[in-house]
Amino acid sequence: MLGMVKKETIAMLLAGGQGSRLGVLTNSVAKPAVPFGGKYRIIDFTLSNCVNSGIDTIGVLTQYQPLELNTYIGSGQPWDLDRLFGGVTILPPHIKGSHGEWYKGTANAIYQNIHYIETYCPEYIVVLSGDHIYKMNYKWMLDYHKEKNADCTISVLNVPYEEASRFGIMGTDADFRICEFEEKPENPKSTLASMGVYIFTWKKLREYLSRDENDEDSDNDFGKDIIPSMLDGGERVYAYEFKGYWKDVGTIESLWEANMDLLDPNVPIQLDDPLWKMYSRNNVLPPQFIGRDSVIENSYVTEGCKIDGRITRSILFPGVTVEKGAAIRHSIIMPNATVREGAVVEYSILAPDSIIGKYARVGVSDNTDDGVRRQNITVVGRGSSIGENVEVGVGLTVSGNMPAKEEGEAQC
Repeated sequence: MLGMVKKETIAMLLAGGQGSRLGVLTNSVAKPAVPFGGKYRIIDFTLSNCVNSGIDTIGVLTQYQPLELNTYIGSGQPWDLDRLFGGVTILPPHIKGSHGEWYKGTANAIYQNIHYIETYCPEYIVVLSGDHIYKMNYKWMLDYHKEKNADCTISVLNVPYEEASRFGIMGTDADFRICEFEEKPENPKSTLASMGVYIFTWKKLREYLSRDENDEDSDNDFGKDIIPSMLDGGERVYAYEFKGYWKDVGTIESLWEANMDLLDPNVPIQLDDPLWKMYSRNNVLPPQFIGRDSVIENSYVTEGCKIDGRITRSILFPGVTVEKGAAIRHSIIMPNATVREGAVVEYSILAPDSIIGKYARVGVSDNTDDGVRRQNITVVGRGSSIGENVEVGVGLTVSGNMPAKEEGEAQC
């Protein structure tokens, strides 16, 4: 046996999603590894939640483009998860006996790792996603699960009615016991939306996972199969209402919005809370250099940046260069991107190692309506290069190189 030490609770973190709606940002990395907030990755929020909640045994299930994510997590040392018994373990799909297969769904991913789970003989399993931005104490949710003597507890968020059809929606009785579950209903009967955070009593979940695996018609998914089956079976399934900040950053617009929320003092997702430390793996870089002609307003500028331009309500990751006369507004500039002299970047996301040429204009518009602009984020892919004087329009995506504009040539 690997563990030799019983763990009351372990976490299984689903981090294998492709994140196709993030377009070029996930061409070569899994969504949980996408940079966020100047010096973090999206997965840092879930890992930090676990550590701050006292969960020290975490299985990270990877599949799509796992190399960068695996390298980033490493031994788990930055999160204090390099433990002799427990800690963090990367769990890719693997061969068992004479055959192997990809994870067929969220439930199948857990099923394929039953041996890992039972190494620790847990009483409870916390099933999490690695692609949400939020701070949550899972211990409070576990205490609630025990208090209700629940077989399954699902964390829910009260969302506006017009957004409810995007989520799995719960119907509950007066005691918050779930009596109905609908996956993305056209006409929601409730506004209690699943956050994709589950706590299960392990013996009960194991039973339903095995049953689901033997059902050839199943999608092997928690929301579509496991939860409805448990409700049909009369199991004790409860909703746990979460009232903090939570955002699914599955689209370009939501990723941009979540980063911008960090700059709003009225949004409760600040990164410098001493009572809830955010952990991450960061290379040691020199201090940022702020030139004499630079102006920085309401922005995060991380170490290793060289700034000689004007930065307004933006987030700059390590190693970013902004040359003299360049302007960045309402944008996310990921590691080692370069914005050359006189260029303007507005309502955009620049992926790592991208280059914006001199006097280029990316995402610039005369429209000053913030509500309209945030729905039309321009994206420049990893390693892409925008040539001198090139204009990249609002809401476009660039992957590859766009050479310098010749005199008289039409703008793109």
